Formats: sequence, structure tokens, C-alpha cells
Amino acid sequence: MPYKKPKIEKVFYTIGEVADMFQVKTSTIRFWENEFDELKPQKNKKGNRLFSPDDIAQIKLIYYLIKERGLTLKGAKQKLADNKEDTLKNHELVDRLKTIRQILIDIKDEMYE
Repeated sequence: MPYKKPKIEKVFYTIGEVADMFQVKTSTIRFWENEFDELKPQKNKKGNRLFSPDDIAQIKLIYYLIKERGLTLKGAKQKLADNKEDTLKNHELVDRLKTIRQILIDIKDEMYE
């Protein structure tokens, strides 16, 4: 069996890295931190925000509601307050479908090469 290189995941991410992941400005991440109670990154002695993988998952959900679904901040807060589990399941389903779609597109492209 061939050796599979383990996927190394960081414990904490800086605000710049998080902003790059979602292609938004750092000010947007800071604004979401103030608006959404679910998002509370740790801060080091210098006051720099350190985002855990759980924080990244929260930002991903907030990004999905605001940027992809087009909800307002008030609407996104209400959606998270009313039925967070359903919203999370719906987001995970959309993510899986996007992944499957990309795999199928890659297969199609390989067939035509």
C-alpha cells in the first residue's frame, strides 16, 4: 500500500489567513465577530485574533448565509437563532453537492483531453 502523506491541519489561524480563505477583508471578519455571538476567537497577549477550526466552521456558515444565500445580517442572525441545526445540515449538503459537481466536471474534462 502506498504511503499517504498525512494532512496537517493548523490549530489556530490568523485573521489574515481566515480572510484569505473566504476572500473577504479582515474588517469583514472583525465585523462578523462583533455581530455574531457564536464567533469568539481567542486572542493572544498582543491582542491578535486566533481562530480555531470551530471558529472557521462558524465563519463558513456565516459566509454561506450572507454571501451565498444573500441574507441580511438580521436575517442570518434570525436563521441561526431559529434553527441552527437545519441551517448547518443544509449548508453541509450544499458543500457536498458542490464537491460532487466539481468531481464530475473534472471527470468530464479528463474524458475530452
